[in-house]
Amino acid sequence: MKNAIKQRQQYNFFLPIQTRWADNDMFGHVNNVTYYSYFDTAANALLIEKAGFKPQYSPSIGLVVSSNCQFNQELSYPEIIEVGVAIQKLGQSSITYDLAIFKLGHDDAAAQGNFVHVFVDRTTRKSTAISNEMRSALEDFLAD
Repeated sequence: MKNAIKQRQQYNFFLPIQTRWADNDMFGHVNNVTYYSYFDTAANALLIEKAGFKPQYSPSIGLVVSSNCQFNQELSYPEIIEVGVAIQKLGQSSITYDLAIFKLGHDDAAAQGNFVHVFVDRTTRKSTAISNEMRSALEDFLAD
C-alpha cells in the first residue's frame, strides 16, 4: 500500500545533490539502491551542518538499523535533486528521519522513506544516549 506523496513544504532542511553518471543503471534511470545513498548523505549532512556532528572524531556514531523507500517517480542522470529531511522521532539513543527526494522545482516527492540511526559508542558499539547538544540542535527539525 502506497503512502500519500510527501510535499516539499513538509521539510525545512534540504540537501541538493547532483546525480552522477554511475547512478544510472542499464534501464536508464537511477538504480534503487542509490536512493538509499542519497538518504544517508542527507541525514548525515543534517547532523554535520546543524548539530555539529564530527563523524571522524565523535565518541558516538550513528549506525543505520532500518530504512525504507517508496519510489514515486523515476530519477535519472543528469539531474539535480534535493533531499528533504525532517526528524520523525528523536529517541533516547535513536533518530528516525523522514526523508523525501524532490526533482528541482517540483513539490511532489519523487521518492520518500525513512531511515533510523541508533547511536553507539565508537569503540564498544554499545548503545549510547544522544548528547544534549545534538538533541537541542535537532529539535528544530522535528516533523509536525
